[in-house]
Formats: sequence, C-alpha cells, structure tokens
Amino acid sequence: MKIFCGIDWSEQHHEVALIDEAGTLLARCRITDEAAGHAQLLDLLAEHGDTSSQPIPVAIKTSRGLLVAALHTGRRQVFAINPLAVARYRDRHTVSRSKSDPGDALALALAHILRTDMHRHRPLPADSDKARAITVLARAQQDAVWNRQQIANQIRSLLREYYPAALDDFHTRKGGLSRPDARKVLTTAPTPEQAARLTLSQLRAALKRAGRSRNIDTDARQLHTLFRTPRPRQPAAVERATGQQLLALLIQLDAACQATDDLTTAVAEHLHTHPDAEILLSFPGLGPQLLTLNA
Repeated sequence: MKIFCGIDWSEQHHEVALIDEAGTLLARCRITDEAAGHAQLLDLLAEHGDTSSQPIPVAIKTSRGLLVAALHTGRRQVFAINPLAVARYRDRHTVSRSKSDPGDALALALAHILRTDMHRHRPLPADSDKARAITVLARAQQDAVWNRQQIANQIRSLLREYYPAALDDFHTRKGGLSRPDARKVLTTAPTPEQAARLTLSQLRAALKRAGRSRNIDTDARQLHTLFRTPRPRQPAAVERATGQQLLALLIQLDAACQATDDLTTAVAEHLHTHPDAEILLSFPGLGPQLLTLNA
C-alpha cells in the first residue's frame, strides 16, 4: 500500500498528514521545528512503513530549511510544492476557505497532490552536499546583486531630486552608481555645493582612493567642469538634509557591493572544488555565475 505525506510548513510548528492511495487519512499531527519534532516526524513515517528501500514521498511548501534537510536523506523523494498550486488544488475540491477545516488543511491537500498528481511535480534533486553548498552561495550572490541594484536605484531617484550632475557622469558609465569611484566621489561631496568646491587635486585623490589608475586626470577635469556648471538647486537647508540621506544610502550601497564581491568570489572558489567543474566550465561562454544560477 502506497503512503503519501503532506507537511504544512510554518516558522513555529508544522502540520503533518498521511494518507493512503485511496485518500484515507491515516494520521495527522503537529510537530515543532526542533530536533524533537523532526524525530517525531521520522518516527511517524517509520510507523507507516517508511524504509530505506521504500521511503514515503513527502510534499512540503518550501525547498529549504532544517526540516527539509532532515527529510531529504537516503532515497526519500521530497517535493517542494508552490503555495499557489496548493491553493488552487484546494479550490478544486472545496468551496470552503477555512484553513482550520480538518478536511481541507493544507497538509492534507499536499498529501493529496502527491496521491493524484505526483507525476506532474519534480522532486528535489539528489545533489551532493558540495553541490547544495554551491547552490546556497549562488542564490545568496544573486540576492546580493538584486539588493545592490535596489539601493542604487534609490540613490538614483534621490540624485534626480537635487543632484542631477552626478547622474550625468556616473549613471551613464558601466556599473553606474555602484562603481567604486562613483561612491567615493559622492561620499566626498554629497551635495552640489560641496561638489562645486572640489579642486582638481581633490577629485584626483578621490578617484585614486577608489582604486582608479587610468584616465584619472581626464575624468577629474570632466567632473570638475560638470560640478561647476550652473544648474537649478534646492534651498541650502534642504540640500544639506538630502545630502545626509545620500550618505546613509551610500553606506548601505558600500556594504551591498562588498557582500556581492565576497559572495561572487566564494561561488567561484566553491565551484572549482566540484569534481565536474572542469567539464562544465569548458563549455564556451559558461562562467561560474551563469553556471551556478542556471543549475
């Protein structure tokens, strides 16, 4: 007899339901998100015939976390079901929207999804621990890139309100406002008034502190002319206050850029330790970031 398990995951506790191939409810319980709760779940599965040769498949709404790690061992298939798919499945079988209804609990719905439509869903891949570690780092690096871009967009919107000269130069270059030289110059002169007072030597020094080694004189002269070009200005008090806001955002952008760089390095280092890295990276145009994000 085939058994199917559904788990309604939450932060504090998890609802568990087991059904057979006829849809009969065999067991249901609530477990905590602790070692004792995980052991209770594994014992419940074992009581209903879960073995290493014939493990009970499990459906849950997430693909991450300690509970998934405890379940995703041996040959057991763990299915991460999208919550929207679960909600649509519930709507197919009932008009009630009460989550507390024992006949319509999400855990039971998840178990029924495996019973009727398991062939339509893909179980979590049986990756090695090394591959899972690379996946974690790749996702973190992608999130860091998105976070960096979000903060840069906030700075761009702020500069449009009081400091458009900075956008005329930095936003048109590769890397935009996330460039080290852009962040360093804006930190040195967070308002148009301060930027207009910068000398050529100060601009050169700021570019050098940002790590620039080429075209420093040319870019310094370009910035010097740009910052001194007459433009509409906010009132002085408003300009200074907005400059303080810019400095706060620049601190966040510096941290986001550093996190992105660190995670990018970590992804490459971990990928090169994988036994198949040399083969995978031999494909034309396939680098560490593209490879790990599309794995």
